[in-house]
Amino acid sequence: MLPYATIVEAEAALGRNLTFLEVVWFRYSSRMPDYLLYYHSILCIFVVFTLAPLPLALIELGLPASISPFKIQPKVRHPPTLFFHCYKEAMWTLILSVGSFQLTCYPVFKFVGIRTGLPLPSFWEAALQLLVYFLVEDYLNYWLHRLLHTKWVYEKIHYIHHEYAAPIGWHALYAHWGDLLFPGIVAFAGPALVPCHVVILWLFGSLLVLASIECHTGYDFPWSPTKFVPFYGGAIYHDYHHSVGYHSQSNFGSFFTYCDYVYGTDKGYRYRKALLAKLKAPSSDYNEEGQTHGFKNDRKFD
Repeated sequence: MLPYATIVEAEAALGRNLTFLEVVWFRYSSRMPDYLLYYHSILCIFVVFTLAPLPLALIELGLPASISPFKIQPKVRHPPTLFFHCYKEAMWTLILSVGSFQLTCYPVFKFVGIRTGLPLPSFWEAALQLLVYFLVEDYLNYWLHRLLHTKWVYEKIHYIHHEYAAPIGWHALYAHWGDLLFPGIVAFAGPALVPCHVVILWLFGSLLVLASIECHTGYDFPWSPTKFVPFYGGAIYHDYHHSVGYHSQSNFGSFFTYCDYVYGTDKGYRYRKALLAKLKAPSSDYNEEGQTHGFKNDRKFD
């Protein structure tokens, strides 16, 4: 809750006029308790995860021919029931794991210094903070992802996320509860190290989910804005990881490719990419056997 009763008081305290966004923020948050503002981060994740994959899913179900040239595994066709199953299971797990956990984390947010007041961060402050957060998340999650591909952890936890050899957008959060909770804790490392305003926390969480959805779409669109992000892997990069499944010791990075390159865990991907380019074969040639509509017949690795 802001310590100012009016905009005039806020401007007097800051020694300047409020910007347009700061006026909007004042009117929205001036009488709202801080803990409710922190819990908005949960709502952001739910809304983004529900709506962002929806347009592409409707196009794929209704007009698949219009986007089939961009499909990474063009021979795979998902039935409508699979889309619903993926969303339902992912949302239920998200509510039980991440949602329940974040409801208990308000004291932690306060302790690390996540703020809710004025002034709002500048554009460059927000941009630098987000850059740090994504780099920290990507590096830590790289090692967590490698752990998830060890035999015991994969069989107990990570196998659920790999049920789909040809992923879809809602598959981004389709996983065991531990597969959502621990990466979520890792993602908070950046904001804990470099505290931010709560709106940046909302934005970071939303962008994190959006990026994960984009990596799981199963489509490689040449006009995607992520094509201009340096060292960004994207859908085609992560699709290879899913197509190989448990046996994959490649492409562990959440979004960027630098960790895989530095630690040599992109060799399989680069070899396959070079081979397919040489043979001029579609990427669907590496589609795993034993899958129906992109769904593996065996739930666990034997």
